[in-house]
Amino acid sequence: MITDVTVTACSSLNPFSSCKLDPESWYRVDKDLYLRSGWTSSAYVQFKRKKEEELGPDDKVVIDLKISRLTPQSESVGKSEIEAWEPRPGGIWLKRSSSRHASDSESAVTYVDVLYGADAVDPRPNWEVKDTPILLDSRTEELETRLSIRRGHPQAKLKKPVPRINENGKFKVMQLADLHMSTGLGHCRDPVPTEAETGQKCEADPRTLEFVERLLDEEKPDMVVFSGDQVNGETAPDAQSALYKSVKLLVDRKIPYAAIFGNHDDEGDLNREQLMALYEDLPYSLAVAGPEDIDGVGNYVVEVLDWGKSTHSALTLYFLDTHSYSPDERQFRGYDWIKPSQTRWFKNTAQSLRRKHQEYNHIHMNVAFIHIPLPEYRSSGKYFKGSWMEPPTAPGFNSGFKDALEEEGVLFVSCGQ
Repeated sequence: MITDVTVTACSSLNPFSSCKLDPESWYRVDKDLYLRSGWTSSAYVQFKRKKEEELGPDDKVVIDLKISRLTPQSESVGKSEIEAWEPRPGGIWLKRSSSRHASDSESAVTYVDVLYGADAVDPRPNWEVKDTPILLDSRTEELETRLSIRRGHPQAKLKKPVPRINENGKFKVMQLADLHMSTGLGHCRDPVPTEAETGQKCEADPRTLEFVERLLDEEKPDMVVFSGDQVNGETAPDAQSALYKSVKLLVDRKIPYAAIFGNHDDEGDLNREQLMALYEDLPYSLAVAGPEDIDGVGNYVVEVLDWGKSTHSALTLYFLDTHSYSPDERQFRGYDWIKPSQTRWFKNTAQSLRRKHQEYNHIHMNVAFIHIPLPEYRSSGKYFKGSWMEPPTAPGFNSGFKDALEEEGVLFVSCGQ
């Protein structure tokens, strides 16, 4: 249970200022409220908490938190209710209650996090993003630095969904490639229509998410695959805020999803392992880090079972990490490629599943998803549908993974770019 929340600010120009409080009683959210953009200043949210069994009769538990320039008004406008709100730095107001009255309440605040952007959302169960930024100064308002709070006890580790073929014998997978979410609203690179045509500033992320929402509601997929570059690391100094935005659309619609990484996801403040840890703990996620002894993060399999209560797999989806940029720019310029350890893992996995798949009374299918295209995508004369907006950014080195896919009966492989 959280018993207090505050904000500490410090400056490198003032040797007597400190952003650290007593670590024995205070926990710090390790996100600079200025998003590391202050040349000399930093600020952090800190909170006190105790286990429920450790609460004493004199302890008070935070049961509500608001951000406002003025004292928040309660439903009752009596003087006692107004005085119940306690001010803290940054425009934070706390309502605290005696532990004996609040410790068993699911409305009690039990954790605090920091997100950024006017479009910040939180797909985690029982979490709520405050609709007003922290009012520490003009910088936190400009960055739209926001608090997200969790109420009630944390849920046990979420059980992963089990995707199944529909009663009509169909299963629709929607691939979302290269969303390039930013921290905040983002900037359009090639808007259509242009800003000159619309007379309005183009905000990239809201426009992208609105388009994705429309697709989800029209197509009603049974599953979504994020095929890399969900996060545009260069414009996502807080990758968590960027990642949550696309996931929230699926969580709200209760759509299972898988994810792999592209060459931009980990160019922000989180590496692949940290990003995958976020995915693994989110609702409706099928994503897993995969074997630690295999190159990359996110080499895994998702089995789509037959409809009803069948335990037979009707469709196997293979996901592989194609890494980022070439490790040998002198000889092979451009992008990285599937490594031998991944090819061995793929072939061993496919062969180990083959016998069980043969027990299926219908045709079993194998599909693979990667981010960086295979070199074979460059071959001319291939059939394609849609607008060819840019050439394939395939690696210069051919690791032979297309041959492995064919040998193991994969019907098609789909990539990002």
